[in-house]
Amino acid sequence: MSDAILRPFEWRDTPALTAIYKHYVDETAITFDTEAPGEPAMAEKFGHLVALGHPLIVAEADGDVLGYAYASFYRPRAAYRFTCEDSIYLRPDAKGKGLGRRMLTELIAQSRAFGFKQMIAVITADTANSIAIHEKFGFRHVGRYDSVGLKFDRWHDIVHLQLAL
Repeated sequence: MSDAILRPFEWRDTPALTAIYKHYVDETAITFDTEAPGEPAMAEKFGHLVALGHPLIVAEADGDVLGYAYASFYRPRAAYRFTCEDSIYLRPDAKGKGLGRRMLTELIAQSRAFGFKQMIAVITADTANSIAIHEKFGFRHVGRYDSVGLKFDRWHDIVHLQLAL
């Protein structure tokens, strides 16, 4: 989607981002949330990212929000403060058009600029497209956890991939 722009999050994005995330909660095992959070919970999450100065990117075309990406602490303990975990969510009709690649490129750049030194991707193991894009960016497989998430009456594995920033 070459006509899409990438820009910082704005509070007015909250309803669209909440709707995008709801799709992934309700329809996929990409996230292990089993109930979609409402706008107040999502606004709190985004507010936390903004307050920390962590990367939070929105993709937009013609005033329409197409997706979002962010990087934040991998774990809350202080020793992890230089390690982030990435997340990218696209509207279903925006997938497969190169937007995820553009967003990951920008997310990595902003994460480096922030001062993160390592980026971890935690991906449901059967999400081949997400694993593939991370591999194309040089992420390497560092772990697999079997049957750690139960969603849609099925156990799901996750893989961890890592990129030195």
